[in-house]
Amino acid sequence: MNLKLYVYFFLALTIISSCKTKKPATIVNNSPKVYKTQIDSLLDIVKIKDTVRLADSAGTAIPSEFVATVNFNLRKPNYVIIHHTAQDSAKQTLNTFTLARTQVSAHYVVSRDGKVYHMLNDYLRSWHAGVSKWGSVTDMNSCSIGIELDNNGVQPFQDAQVKSLILLLAKLKKAYNIPTANFIGHSDIAPGRKTDPSAYFPWKTLAKSGFGYWSDDVLELAPETFDYVAALRIIGYDTSNLPAAIKAFKLHFIQNDVSSQLTQLDLNVLFNVAKKY
Repeated sequence: MNLKLYVYFFLALTIISSCKTKKPATIVNNSPKVYKTQIDSLLDIVKIKDTVRLADSAGTAIPSEFVATVNFNLRKPNYVIIHHTAQDSAKQTLNTFTLARTQVSAHYVVSRDGKVYHMLNDYLRSWHAGVSKWGSVTDMNSCSIGIELDNNGVQPFQDAQVKSLILLLAKLKKAYNIPTANFIGHSDIAPGRKTDPSAYFPWKTLAKSGFGYWSDDVLELAPETFDYVAALRIIGYDTSNLPAAIKAFKLHFIQNDVSSQLTQLDLNVLFNVAKKY
């Protein structure tokens, strides 16, 4: 049995318990029925107890056998990726995430008034990150929780929304022991392709609560020998497109200037932030 089947088995254990709830699910585009169908398909996979089939260069089969281990548990998310919906309302986003043709989803949606919609079991792989990279991780969907904030991308976030987000992040951080550094934005992992959660997002407020890092109020001058490209990589940015990486960094940590040029202040902030990683 290959590793993928083990993973599905682990997921199924959690899914079975999570689906047993007294609170009725909100029905959007017949989503509860489709959700159950998807879960059933995963359960069918994890019931398979087949072994891997291998053969050498001469075509001779390699002996193999499935022997069930008793030492395992669920895989858990290690990152939280924050997005804005770029849509007009939470209702519109719920509709988008419950249509198969859109091929996009998130674990949570937080509305402007602070209501939290849980759309997918935390252990399941949501389709929120897309083509992305952070450090050496090239499949962020497989190791992260995606949170969408109801915001069109050109307006400040609501206080009630931020309050609910912080409470949700606290719960997730404790439940999965997510490191402080691993609360990041979509723009961080997809430089040049995404700009959410936008320059309006209160990263400093989140950092004060232990979700992500922020620069200190008093900054040390970056040395003349400071390698800013290496510093961006230390934080996690993909520098294969350096101007895009710089913009992504500034969108997160500078916010009032998101050009691809680094001022002395920007270098000081980068130097300060990189030392926290």
